[in-house]
Amino acid sequence: MGNAREPTFENALAFAQDLIRIPSPSGDEEAVARRVIEEYEALGFEDVRTDDVGNAIGVVKGRGEAPSVMLNCHLDVVAEGDHSEWEFPPFSGAVEQGFLHGRGAMDIKGPLALQTYAAATLMGRARGDIIVAHTVFEERGGLGMQRLLDSGVRPGAVVIGESTHGDVCIGHRGRGEVEVVIHGLAGHASAPGRAANALDLVPAVLTALHKLAEAQAEDPMLGRSTLVATGVDVLPESRNVIPDKVTVVVDWRVLPGATDEWMERSVEAAVRAEVGDPPEGLTVEVRMAAQPQTTYTGITSERSLFTPGFVMDPDDPVVRAAARAVGQRDGDGPATVRPWAFATDGGWSRGVHGIPTVGFAPGEERYAHTNRERLNLDEARWTFERYPLLIDAVHRALL
Repeated sequence: MGNAREPTFENALAFAQDLIRIPSPSGDEEAVARRVIEEYEALGFEDVRTDDVGNAIGVVKGRGEAPSVMLNCHLDVVAEGDHSEWEFPPFSGAVEQGFLHGRGAMDIKGPLALQTYAAATLMGRARGDIIVAHTVFEERGGLGMQRLLDSGVRPGAVVIGESTHGDVCIGHRGRGEVEVVIHGLAGHASAPGRAANALDLVPAVLTALHKLAEAQAEDPMLGRSTLVATGVDVLPESRNVIPDKVTVVVDWRVLPGATDEWMERSVEAAVRAEVGDPPEGLTVEVRMAAQPQTTYTGITSERSLFTPGFVMDPDDPVVRAAARAVGQRDGDGPATVRPWAFATDGGWSRGVHGIPTVGFAPGEERYAHTNRERLNLDEARWTFERYPLLIDAVHRALL
């Protein structure tokens, strides 16, 4: 099948604008997935489909010389907040002052469009297949990528389109959310002797978490694992009622290899060592935070809010090939190789499935999840021009 739409930067930019104009919070990606599928078909992709959870998948067939390379972005975006706080309306897809503006401009609909069009430029020329797979629920733990890889899709390498500002990113810390739940006995505040106040154990729990945070390990590439209490939820919420349930929320940025089971055991041991035997009427439970997630296709699962970490060896052939192919935007030599500050679906592809994974995309991380989200168009064009070279280099590295 020949291309019906030219794979130019200008067409990619128009596609990105269309995507930004379609709100797509996690679990409500159907409209944007349909738009992506429509573009795959217009560009002449093969094996175009959505899978059971709604990931949008298409393939640019290669010559069969090399293992496949997967290009991956995500379909969902975070909430836009108060529209009046934006300089440009969040779903306008405005192109002004040399930037593409709006929710998803750089996280991640702009890079999604560039990846998709970059793959199309290699139609009939790629050494191996290019799988373009844009996934659901990345912003809430990566259900889409997890299910895609668990289903048996096994590329030789993955290129993640999360913003890198033109660098090549090779890992990040994982993230887990742990809850320490203190159970007591509610009562009227006028008669505290008749209740068991769940708040009484909060100081000991916070001390335990502080000690655990001080004992965190460090990685030479990713830095130190960090753990911090980020919230205390109290039930009942009435201020004249002694609460019978208090939940201390813990944000833990973990190094590769950590699992949700290990995190739960570690917090439980730290709390037990500090609290000892709780006073009569009080108990302590440690659990991973979880939430029910329902895809737009109707599949529901209870999922731990855990994203694995990963790190690639800077001397891995895929990393070295990617860095040489991308190069420096304003200089000589290979691209800067570094980790991301935030988590991505690469935690599933590399951290869990062991697939070589790198990241490359335009955009500055400081604009992610803000009401100033924007994508520099000069940088976006440069990235678009480098992507075919990157894909070819990764194919060659896999031979």
